[in-house]
Amino acid sequence: MGYFDLRSVAGRFRFFAVLEALSWLGLLIGMAFKYIPDPGNEIGVKIFGPIHGAVFVLFLISALMAARELRWNWLTTILALLSSIPPFFTVVFEVWAVRTGRLGTLETVDSTGTAAAAGAAS
Repeated sequence: MGYFDLRSVAGRFRFFAVLEALSWLGLLIGMAFKYIPDPGNEIGVKIFGPIHGAVFVLFLISALMAARELRWNWLTTILALLSSIPPFFTVVFEVWAVRTGRLGTLETVDSTGTAAAAGAAS
């Protein structure tokens, strides 16, 4: 199981947090090409605008699912939802949530599952 294990709610949250930040980057680059040159090119905004919008909604859904399953308090939930508004703050929130234990622990289990069994037996 890896850092972005999509089978867990924490892994999905991490995945969408990073994806949301990357879609912000694409949208900001598209906006730069639209507004900085005199005869701007709107293709970047036309491509990354809908992508960012979809990923934004998926991030919000994954944040609400994580809040419910990981039993976040209301303040952590609100911070997670608000982190989707400024560019790249979803990654900042994700790093903070990992460091404070709000996304659980990253367990390493071998293919036979012995680490999980050893942890359950003790």
